[in-house]
Amino acid sequence: MPTLKKLVKWTAIVIALLGAGLFVGGALLPSTFSVSRSVTIGAAADRIDALVADPRAWARWSVWNRRDPAMTIEYSGAASGVGAVWAWKSKTEGDGRMSFTAVEPGRRVAFDLYFPDFGTTSRGELLFEPAGAGTRVTWSMQGDMGSNPLYHWFALGADSMVGADFAAGLTNLKALAETP
Repeated sequence: MPTLKKLVKWTAIVIALLGAGLFVGGALLPSTFSVSRSVTIGAAADRIDALVADPRAWARWSVWNRRDPAMTIEYSGAASGVGAVWAWKSKTEGDGRMSFTAVEPGRRVAFDLYFPDFGTTSRGELLFEPAGAGTRVTWSMQGDMGSNPLYHWFALGADSMVGADFAAGLTNLKALAETP
């Protein structure tokens, strides 16, 4: 039977090797990520635009707001469109800030996202395209997790982690936009 000293030694070696593997493996992974989801909504683009270009409207359809009703939100800048900003603090969803950077009414809303926990900024947009009697909405985001190799693991899993939230948010947006 191994002695306690040997057990501690081997446990420390295994932990060190795992840590080194995570670090080296992360260094070999790309730091960039891209996430995109789409839905067709049975509503005109201007109706959808009103729910997207106004940061106060995001609370009505965003998955993250719904998951944490205790989330604190501060709005600044313009009421909607370019220059509109909202920042949130959440124990379960993290902290962040979204700044609207470009708006083409009925066509596109672009924004920058800043996540202080990672010290990174991502770019995103919602594009509106005619689709029969409705509008196809595509929500996409691209970012770079920086030089920390451990954050590269987040970049690797970004599509699976964030993609489901984008899809759920778009489903909520669809239901809201299609309600008379």
